[in-house]
Formats: sequence, C-alpha cells, structure tokens
Amino acid sequence: MLVLSRQRDETIMIGDHVEITVVDIRGDKVRLGITAPPQVAVHRKEVYEAIKAENRRAAEAPDDDFRSLSAPVRPGRRAGVPSAGRVSASRGGAVSPPSEQPTTRPARARTPSADADGPRQAAG
Repeated sequence: MLVLSRQRDETIMIGDHVEITVVDIRGDKVRLGITAPPQVAVHRKEVYEAIKAENRRAAEAPDDDFRSLSAPVRPGRRAGVPSAGRVSASRGGAVSPPSEQPTTRPARARTPSADADGPRQAAG
C-alpha cells in the first residue's frame, strides 16, 4: 500500500484521468473530492461490496424467478401502447384506427449534449 501525506486543497493523480483532492479536514474526518471520467465507477468501499454481493445473488437466482417478468418489448414499440392504433387525447383517450393515424412525425427539439460540461465529478 502506498501511503501519501496531503494537506487541504492538494491533489493526488491516479493515471492520467483520476484526481483525488483533499477538500476538507475536520478532526478525524477527511473529505475527498474525486474527478474521474464517466466510465470509471467511484464508490465508497461499503457500497462497492454491497453492489458485488447483490450482483452475485442475482447471478445465482434460479431461472424460475425470471419467468414472472413481462414479455420483452419489440424494437420500435413501447410497453403498454396498443399496436392497432394510437391513443387520441381529442377522442377522450380512445384508440384511433390505423387509417386515421398521421403519416409524418413531428420534429423533435434538440437538447444540448450532457458531455458539454466536461468530466463528471463523483461525490461520496
């Protein structure tokens, strides 16, 4: 184990993309700020151990446990939407027959990319 001494506002680098900064020191507690790319999972050890244990339990579950799940949704369909027509608000929620469905889709509004802010910071 590598043991390092750091003071408040000093940083430790792990590789090229992970930074650990000492944010605050109060008595016997040290607060750390961790900056890591989104593909790097950052958890407190007790949370990490709980995730591992739950994944192990799920992997060992008998196949019978999964039979109660609903049938998969085919691509292009949403769960709970009737396949014969669309629900119309103007008809009081009635399903319109396919012949009355619009043939073009309205344009979607574009939203700014979530990556525009740079790397995520994990707290914990």
